[in-house]
Amino acid sequence: MLLFRDDSIRSDFNHDLQRFLYGREYRVEELPFSKETIKQHVRKGFIALQHGIETADGGLLPFLSGGRRWVCRRCGNTDPELFGTCTCGRCNRSCAYCRRCLNMGVIRSCTELATWIGPEPRRLSAAPGENGRLCQWSGILSEEQAAAAAELVRCQSEGESFLIWAVTGSGKTELLFPAIERALLRNERVVLTTPRTDVVRELFPRMKAAFPNVPVSALYAGSEDRIPDAPLVISTAHQLIRFHRYFDRIFIDEVDAFPFHFDPMLQYAVQKAAKETAPFAYLTATPPPGLKNAFLRGDLRGIKIARRFHGHPLPVPRFCWIGNWKKSVAKGLLPPAMLKWIREKTEAGIRIFLFVPSVSLLRDLTELLQREALGPTAGVHADDPDRHAKVMLFREGRIRILVTTTILERGVTIPAAEAAVFGADDPVFDEQALVQIAGRVGRSPDHPAGDAVFFHNGRTLGMVRARRHIERMNEEGGF
Repeated sequence: MLLFRDDSIRSDFNHDLQRFLYGREYRVEELPFSKETIKQHVRKGFIALQHGIETADGGLLPFLSGGRRWVCRRCGNTDPELFGTCTCGRCNRSCAYCRRCLNMGVIRSCTELATWIGPEPRRLSAAPGENGRLCQWSGILSEEQAAAAAELVRCQSEGESFLIWAVTGSGKTELLFPAIERALLRNERVVLTTPRTDVVRELFPRMKAAFPNVPVSALYAGSEDRIPDAPLVISTAHQLIRFHRYFDRIFIDEVDAFPFHFDPMLQYAVQKAAKETAPFAYLTATPPPGLKNAFLRGDLRGIKIARRFHGHPLPVPRFCWIGNWKKSVAKGLLPPAMLKWIREKTEAGIRIFLFVPSVSLLRDLTELLQREALGPTAGVHADDPDRHAKVMLFREGRIRILVTTTILERGVTIPAAEAAVFGADDPVFDEQALVQIAGRVGRSPDHPAGDAVFFHNGRTLGMVRARRHIERMNEEGGF
């Protein structure tokens, strides 16, 4: 790290421009500085410019994707269908433009993207506590967690990426603490990124509690917990699209989750946000094929954890046939087997996650359940403006039945809650989603067991694979 303290050197550049642009990437016209100021900094070698759309070779995130041809340098788009051409009023030629990131402002072949390549600004630092530690978490890692944490620290110190393949409820977040603390003590910038806002909201208070003397920033749409230059950042992958060669350590939670695994733009955003030498740590209970195969071949270092942190087995989902569930709901009826199960659980005071395959079904099913007066019931989905408030009410027990799409299949921990899938035979519920849904159950050491039920109108390969996946992990865990 370079800290420029000599005033003669420091006076060569505009410090407001440095702070604004360092570690970020903007179109030149987006910079709130005069054209002459920008030109001066380009001439002096403080700012680098590149065309917005170029041809390039190479991959995105290691082990996840292959090469590319035309590429938008802002979002990484390589899909020919998402490029267009227009008569450009700026360069008076036919210009290519990117359709994928139009909502961030048009990017053309003649667009210039600016990045800061001059001296690095001073970094925010954190003071250790009275015990000399930055991490003040008082818990104790299990034997499996401690082994994984030590191997992660070892790999990252050698600059190598690492896969943590661990069952749901294994305590993946806590085993990151030693590696995060080591990086922060070295004055490095750390980001823990995840595809979904709900997971960021879940992780942020846990990280603040674990590192009380460290500035922690939460980046997601509508977040009010943004701290400029915070050394520890919890972020959705979408929010990293503006960063450029900024973070020294990248931890990717739920790397298999939608939309991250299916959206090259998000993979590109995370890759671009990392410094060129930054190692990655991938966290998942169900690794995508690229990561899994790289790990099994020995091309990617990692560790597999088949036991939950509290030492109890994963709840194995059971299948329950309910007939044509679509027709039942269309007639305004709830399948008797499901209604009986819900009534038994609510009478026992148990909170229920009820997963459904679509928003339209969510609305209909929520209304039917509310008519049955089984307990306070609400539905949530990705576009629900009250989603976070409803999840909080469910956490507090003021909502007893939470009907949800797959938006809550991962990253949300509610002690003693149980889970069911209504329409588990729908194609939206693949093996990964069903494993994660079953993983919502039994996460607390005080309530390590519980029911996970797949209500269906015919078993699917995804259902069978999900149950076998869980059974196999229990076998590997010694159960």
